[in-house]
Amino acid sequence: MDPDCPPAPTHNPPRSLHARSVFIHLSRRRHAVSAAVPAARPAAPKAGRARLWFLVHSWAALPLWIFMFFVCLTGTIATVSQEIVWLADPAVRARAPSADARLLGYDEVLAAVNRASPESVVQSISRPVKSQFALSVRVGNPDGTSQSIYVNPYTGEIQGTDPSFNFRGFVRALHGWLLMPFTNGFNLGWYAVSLLGLPMLVSLITGLVVYKKFWRGFLRPRLRFGHGARVFWGDFHRLAGIWSIPFILIIAITGLWFTVQAVLGDLSISISSEGAPPIVAREDAPYTPDGLPPRIVSLDEAAAHASEYLPGLQPMFVSLPGNAYDHIVVAGRGAYPLLFERLHVNPYNGKVEYVRRVADRSALELFTESMRPLHTGDFAGLWLKLVYFFFGLLLTMMVLSGLLIWTKRTAHATAAMLRRREEEPDGSVAELETEGAR
Repeated sequence: MDPDCPPAPTHNPPRSLHARSVFIHLSRRRHAVSAAVPAARPAAPKAGRARLWFLVHSWAALPLWIFMFFVCLTGTIATVSQEIVWLADPAVRARAPSADARLLGYDEVLAAVNRASPESVVQSISRPVKSQFALSVRVGNPDGTSQSIYVNPYTGEIQGTDPSFNFRGFVRALHGWLLMPFTNGFNLGWYAVSLLGLPMLVSLITGLVVYKKFWRGFLRPRLRFGHGARVFWGDFHRLAGIWSIPFILIIAITGLWFTVQAVLGDLSISISSEGAPPIVAREDAPYTPDGLPPRIVSLDEAAAHASEYLPGLQPMFVSLPGNAYDHIVVAGRGAYPLLFERLHVNPYNGKVEYVRRVADRSALELFTESMRPLHTGDFAGLWLKLVYFFFGLLLTMMVLSGLLIWTKRTAHATAAMLRRREEEPDGSVAELETEGAR
């Protein structure tokens, strides 16, 4: 063989120029197809499996968001549950006999209840935040039981009995712990509801990250009508979320803290800095030769001493002594409206012997005790309750709108995947092409 001659080709090329070009074109196409088909074969099944798992994940989260909607709805109703009871039950209302009628003092209320029910022993008198509501008076019965009665704050008339479990109690129990009984510590319902603060907080943070320049919603709010349900609910979801940021933060953080509170309670860990309950000194308790109860200072006098000791205090609760060594307890709100400040007044000489101020609490106690009123909004009258009700309704509708948008999108994706699988029973299009190429 001549070394200068090229080696003979393995295939016999066509003799004509046109045939040779066709041969080269077909060879390149065959090599391109053979190189492309193996690379596409494993990718399509992997993408299909990922899409399937994503849809399973999406549908699995559906019960969580339905539960979130239920809790938000019941919480919104619980915000105004006391007002609903006021509308439904006339005994709860404080009906003034005339336009210039004045509110009775604590001593007058005590005397009126003693006249109307001499067999009962008054234990405490509580004034509501809102003057439209009747007084709640706790009385002890001769059989050893106790109950709360509604008393007209203008006339002292007993208007009815406060049931131990009314509509307000039902809604709050349904919202707070799903009506589950407390048998040994906090129940599962309490944990299930309070832990919803975590996905609520995460949803708020991720929503603000996804919604670029969200602050524009404050300056140029947009809610489009006439563009279909999807556009409307999308605009509503974003707009409601922006304007509810402070409210969502309050509800989420307080809800999560209820979880911490439950854990501490179940572990018998106390954060209280308060010492042993104070009692009246033995030498201050007078002896009576006839065995009758000794005379004590009036409730109005005790409330006046408490107000003098803590200027700005509004006495809203008075508890009578249960025995010879108990104090008269006066409690009310001062400069910090979320918490009650409590004073123990000696029932025999009127001296304030113990005070539990807001400043006496540790930072952790102050934070913990502020969570419940912040969560319920029941510390400043009807106007604040209506604000909480409005934003609670907004939050409920926002959860519903997000649920509708997400469910519709997931349902469409699921239907599309099922259609593809029906059209391609043996796998993806790429797999069919691969089998055909073989």
